[in-house]
Amino acid sequence: MTTAPPETARRADPTSAEPAEGTRRRPWLPLLVTLVLLAWLSVAAAVHLTQGTAALSVADLWAVLTGGESLDTAAAVVTASRVPRLLAAVLVGCALGIAGASMQAVARNPLAAPDTTGVNAGAHLAVTLAAVLGAQLGAVPSIAVAFCGGLAAAAVVMGLSGGGAASPVRLVLAGSAITLGLSSITSAVLLLFPWETQGLFAWGAGSLGQNGVGAVRGVLLFALPVALALILMARRLDLLQLGDDAARSLGVHVGRTRAAIVVLAVLLATSVVTVTGPIGFVGLCAPLLVRLVASRVPGLRRHRTLLPLAALAGTALVLTADIALRATFGSVSGVTVPTGVVTSVIGAVALILLATRTRSTLEPDTLITMRGGTGFGRRHPGAVLAVAGAVLVGSVVAGVLLGDSTVLLGDLWNWATGRAALILEIVLDSRVPRVLAALLAGACLGLAGALVQTVTRNPLADPGILGVSSAGSLGAVIVIVAAGAPAFVLVLGGSLAGCALAGLLIFALSSRGGINQGRMVLVGIAIWAGTSAVTTLLLVRTDPWNQNKALTWLGGSTFGARPVELLPMVVALLVAAVVVARSHRDLDIVQIDDTTPRVLGVRLDASRVTHVGLAVLLTGAATSTIGPIAFVGLVAPHAARILVGKRHLHQLPLTVLLGAALVVIADVVGRTALAPAQLPAGLTTAVVGTPYFLWLLWRMRAGRGRG
Repeated sequence: MTTAPPETARRADPTSAEPAEGTRRRPWLPLLVTLVLLAWLSVAAAVHLTQGTAALSVADLWAVLTGGESLDTAAAVVTASRVPRLLAAVLVGCALGIAGASMQAVARNPLAAPDTTGVNAGAHLAVTLAAVLGAQLGAVPSIAVAFCGGLAAAAVVMGLSGGGAASPVRLVLAGSAITLGLSSITSAVLLLFPWETQGLFAWGAGSLGQNGVGAVRGVLLFALPVALALILMARRLDLLQLGDDAARSLGVHVGRTRAAIVVLAVLLATSVVTVTGPIGFVGLCAPLLVRLVASRVPGLRRHRTLLPLAALAGTALVLTADIALRATFGSVSGVTVPTGVVTSVIGAVALILLATRTRSTLEPDTLITMRGGTGFGRRHPGAVLAVAGAVLVGSVVAGVLLGDSTVLLGDLWNWATGRAALILEIVLDSRVPRVLAALLAGACLGLAGALVQTVTRNPLADPGILGVSSAGSLGAVIVIVAAGAPAFVLVLGGSLAGCALAGLLIFALSSRGGINQGRMVLVGIAIWAGTSAVTTLLLVRTDPWNQNKALTWLGGSTFGARPVELLPMVVALLVAAVVVARSHRDLDIVQIDDTTPRVLGVRLDASRVTHVGLAVLLTGAATSTIGPIAFVGLVAPHAARILVGKRHLHQLPLTVLLGAALVVIADVVGRTALAPAQLPAGLTTAVVGTPYFLWLLWRMRAGRGRG
């Protein structure tokens, strides 16, 4: 595997600055850092044990620990409820801290972690599928299932993103896209098998609640040897930081060592998933915190010290998050809210801070380096557009005719002329708006994805990856949960507000020293992670009826679409058409680099703001109507670019047609494949989009290797 030289790795890691000269003469600093972490952990554990429905003070806890009298009730509360929750927090914090630090070291990438490499998403999907199959798994089989899912996801992400040669942005972008796809498939399974997967939605966000210490004890006996094995390999991790050639010269078998460490780290991270579910971003934040301190304190960079400190920091983070959660929502409600929601928000903030403090680039991953257009497509773009239009018309007709009941063309004509039977009117009055909603939403999201990819010059970006769709979903879910049965205009307003706020945050936080597309991607991914976590929090705390409605809507469902709800998408498309009709030549230039547009008189920043603003408008209009739909903004622009090339005069209209056809076909498949059960269109597109994304990553990496 080709890896970056150590100098490149150090530049990619913002925490690798050499310590100041003055700190080298203070050997007591590492001990001080360790003591501070232990104090933080001790205080957090003490406070954690005092939280609950029964009032227990620190003095009561001390009496229990020292065998005080007349405290049978307090002792029962502590040992039966609070101690298992505390032990679960310690287990998951230590495991994720060590696993994250090991993955960052072996990838020489400060953003490598179980979350950013898809490990948690893969493990969650594997456990969910096992539940659907009715498998009654014990501790070890559950770990094996989660491990297989997590390792497969990590292998795909790290392999296709370039492994040790991947830039931080490229790794996180690949991991986030894989996570989005796997999470969509998991959501589809949860919707199709609600009884078999009961309780797995909240568990999937990371919950510390336990019934006794049995599960924790069983996983601890398995995870402890794995953690010790990683710590014993600390010297090899140190040598890997010198670069592959230097490590080989010092006797390290780089390939075997890297594979062994990745397998052990994934095994450690997925083992705790079986106890608590995936606790988000602890594996990123805990090592990052220690590395930030290590940049100022000599002696902490060696992994024999860094790994145990990352374990302490991870435990302290999990306990602090759980304390904040129960302090905010109370002793009763706080127990049911997943702790992973809070850690995911903390991780989102950490990503934003990291993005704004470093220079993030997407060096080889630009649209201009990718081939575009077939010979026929470049010579006859009109013919390709005509074929795409015919495919769209055919898919629309199929969407109207097919469903839980089949309609004939003659019946459709009778309905259009007002001569249909009552039952036929009922069927088509609900089906036609659904098909039109799918058509317009696909057109909006396809065009939005094309605009985002062009202005960021990132072939892997779309509104979903940049957090715009997720923020729009959060705004709509807030309205749905608060109002129960809100008017569409309120849902539209919530969705547009969420998308607009996300767009403003992306530009505000990524524009230091000029808009940087790599930084923009990191900020967008952070917004996606944070808003998704808050959305999960709202769904867990609402009543089951609203939760089921919101889950269906979050899957990208056209169910219940009404003609009046289509108007915002029509308006958004008309506005976008007017703007891009005048600016398509500017977009041809913007996709090249930062210098060429300025030389040719194109106002680069203004163009980015305008076209990302259009993408926000299009995404908000589509999301408010049918919810978030994954990968349309990725697949449709790429397919259009492959067919007719990179000239936006032809590419954008073809993107609109292909995006519309994709969602219409996905809606038809979702309504007919499992009839009378229905699968939301957004989850169907995720099933298609995830393999396409994998192929695209492979194609890009192969092209870079040839270059």
